[in-house]
Amino acid sequence: MQKNIAIILVLLFASCKGNSQEKKEVLAKSDAKEKVFAVTKTEAEWQNQLTPDQYYVLRKAATENPFTSELLENKEEGVYVCQGCDTPLFESKTKFKSGTGWPSFYQEIEGNVAYDVDYKIGYKRTEEHCATCGGHLGHVFEDGPEPTGERHCINGVALKFIPAEK
Repeated sequence: MQKNIAIILVLLFASCKGNSQEKKEVLAKSDAKEKVFAVTKTEAEWQNQLTPDQYYVLRKAATENPFTSELLENKEEGVYVCQGCDTPLFESKTKFKSGTGWPSFYQEIEGNVAYDVDYKIGYKRTEEHCATCGGHLGHVFEDGPEPTGERHCINGVALKFIPAEK
């Protein structure tokens, strides 16, 4: 009897598949044509331009380890631009300390950041990427401070800081 129950349980678990595989957005995204951006380069060109960490975050949608970014504690005035193409993405006045381990902003520079739905870890997240080169930046969440209530949680290696002129 226990043997039969064990066999049934094994078959039951083996036949299960994750719900995220059935999401319409995921299926539509995989069938969609690849987006064309104003700045396009071959993978070899990106690898030559970027450090390995920058390449894996910007071009392969990886995530840097928390609390490792040199920009995390930066409090200077200026603008944060895309490491891949120098597009201005965030102003320093919108940066705040979120405690998450990644540079966080409550507002992007309108038109320079684009968004996609991401189910990579099994639930819906809003992925952010550079609207000019398509480089992966991080994710935006709805638990940030006023005035927007947003937390743009950004990989520091995807950004370059340009200090304000004095």
